[in-house]
Amino acid sequence: MLASFFATFLIGLREGLEAALVVGILVAYLTRLDRRDALPKLWTGVGLAIALALTVGAIFTFGAYMLTFEAQELLGGGLSLLAVAMVTWMIFWMQKAGRTLKAGLEGGVDKALRGGVWALVAIGFVSVAREGVETTLLLWSMVQSFGDTPFALLGALLGLVAAVVLGWLIARGMLRLDLGRFFTWTGGFLVVVAAGVLAYAFHDLQEAGALPGPFGTGAPIDPATGLVATGWAGFPFGWAFDVSDAISPGGPLAALLQATVGFMPAMTWLQVIAWVVYIAVVVPLFVRGVRANRRPKATASPVAATPASHSADAPAAHAAPQLSDAARLPDAAASVTHPNGAS
Repeated sequence: MLASFFATFLIGLREGLEAALVVGILVAYLTRLDRRDALPKLWTGVGLAIALALTVGAIFTFGAYMLTFEAQELLGGGLSLLAVAMVTWMIFWMQKAGRTLKAGLEGGVDKALRGGVWALVAIGFVSVAREGVETTLLLWSMVQSFGDTPFALLGALLGLVAAVVLGWLIARGMLRLDLGRFFTWTGGFLVVVAAGVLAYAFHDLQEAGALPGPFGTGAPIDPATGLVATGWAGFPFGWAFDVSDAISPGGPLAALLQATVGFMPAMTWLQVIAWVVYIAVVVPLFVRGVRANRRPKATASPVAATPASHSADAPAAHAAPQLSDAARLPDAAASVTHPNGAS
């Protein structure tokens, strides 16, 4: 109960805070340009993105009830694979593009202001829709695997609310948060969560018959018990292990392990292989990205002397670079450190 609540709360908090920071940057930039008249168009796009995420979640949730058991498992496995792909891509995209996120968003707003009403609506929609759909798919997959729907949904909802509040406080300058460290740690957590969702996706696909496993006719059988073989005797399409006698599948310990590391008391060999391969590939890449972002950048050497062609009484503008008007204007989001150290 508490495990599923905490896992979905943390995911809702992280993903919601990403979206809240993006919206905060857009709102702050429009305010800085003295274009408050454009804010309703931006909020329209944000509202449409939220509506899309809710619609996607509703379709998957209520539409699945009309399907057969095999079709439900096939849908769940396929969507879980899609969620893992989106989350993995987003983690590495944020590592790579986090430092230029603010400049990219502001450049998009500049183009949208020249493009008319719908261009600015599109900026708000695209900026939030990606996070919204990704969060919906990930939470939907996790809720399906937990089986504790009310507390899992409550955790996700409270996480999103907390993200909105934190985003507003940060944009107002009322709260300073080391977002680089926050997104690094939660990114690592998401990698482990994604590995667990991937393992559960394989479980669903095996139950649906899309992949061979212990639920089909081709499963290896233990001649002594007549049941599906467990351990090395069950490799590769039987059970890797079954510790249900020691860890109750419906107990709090099982829920905690499944919510954090994707562990289930009984897992097939394909599930274990998928989990291990994902961790072995993604974790080193993630750690390398974190180290690369922490590595100090080389700075350009200062100019030692003024070129001889410049006279001593040259204008002061040649003596020091001048700040642009935009750089002088206050920016509520300028003090916000973006994911992975961007500002």
